[in-house]
Amino acid sequence: MTETVRYRDRTRDYYRALGYPSDYVWSRFDTVPFAPLAKPLSQARIGLVTTASPPDLGNRDASGTRQVWSSAVSPAPAKLFTDNLAWDKESTHTDDRASFLPIEAVQQWATEGLVGGVAARFHGVPTEYSQRKTIEIDAPQVLARLRADGADVALLSPL
Repeated sequence: MTETVRYRDRTRDYYRALGYPSDYVWSRFDTVPFAPLAKPLSQARIGLVTTASPPDLGNRDASGTRQVWSSAVSPAPAKLFTDNLAWDKESTHTDDRASFLPIEAVQQWATEGLVGGVAARFHGVPTEYSQRKTIEIDAPQVLARLRADGADVALLSPL
């Protein structure tokens, strides 16, 4: 029997258990300018984005604040750092990097002609409790990096 994990309910309960005075406020973007692809997916280069950190935690500045980072798709990293992220550690694990950063799967899609290719780098976005930092600093940096890599589509695989 499959059990549905009510992620938002669990997140709300988790924050309440930590003693936060108000519930987590989920971001809303009612005016995000989504657009159809300019070319078929079979011709589009895919850029990968994760919320994991590099194994050496090299994405932190002098104050310890996590920054946007990038790394080569090839060779694919064996492991990334995820211990600092909030995910259901009782029900799953992140020992299988391909389960949350599917480099090999997207490369296989390219081989099969389902996508046009994979960008040479993947990008890491820090999970922040500051929606302002995410919107004003991190998101524009990731977009600029994806564009520099010639990505037509971003596949987001957050934890």
